[in-house]
Amino acid sequence: MEFLCYHRDRPGALPLREELLEEHWSYMDRYQERMIARGPTFGADGETPTGSLHIVELSDPEAARAFAFDEPGYQAGVYRDVLLRRWRDLLGRTMWDFPGGRTGGDRYLVLGFGAGEAVDLAVPEGKDELVAYGPLLSDDGATWLGTAALVRAPGPDAARAVLTEERYAGVEVHDWEFGGRR
Repeated sequence: MEFLCYHRDRPGALPLREELLEEHWSYMDRYQERMIARGPTFGADGETPTGSLHIVELSDPEAARAFAFDEPGYQAGVYRDVLLRRWRDLLGRTMWDFPGGRTGGDRYLVLGFGAGEAVDLAVPEGKDELVAYGPLLSDDGATWLGTAALVRAPGPDAARAVLTEERYAGVEVHDWEFGGRR
């Protein structure tokens, strides 16, 4: 089963986040073989971290909760909240297989929060600009709760256009970059 985990930073937690960076990476190293995508999100300045995204294959929802809530930054209070949802990889690849590579162009995390009938269940045109794409689902995988995409785009509005915005209760767009050890 695949899960999307997005830890959102607590305001003012940057010093603690930086202090725990090696512990965070060491924790994530244990899951490297099961990672589909990972990386930080950033604020409007493009420099200040605002969150940490991981899409990972795990055995069940209980393992996903352990993954999310045992993370050192979460345990220490770096994060304000956690979005944890089952997810389905519609591209069938990891971020390391992305044809566009690790650098070049702006990258975004796009989160569409469901409102009613499922939408955007097929991979949109421009697949080569998608790093990851798939639905957000309930723990049992039966209920559509939204859509998540990692996309290379010329700006946030172009990234947002990957989803049918008017069909969602809300859409968030975050600056994102490929994560992992540098």
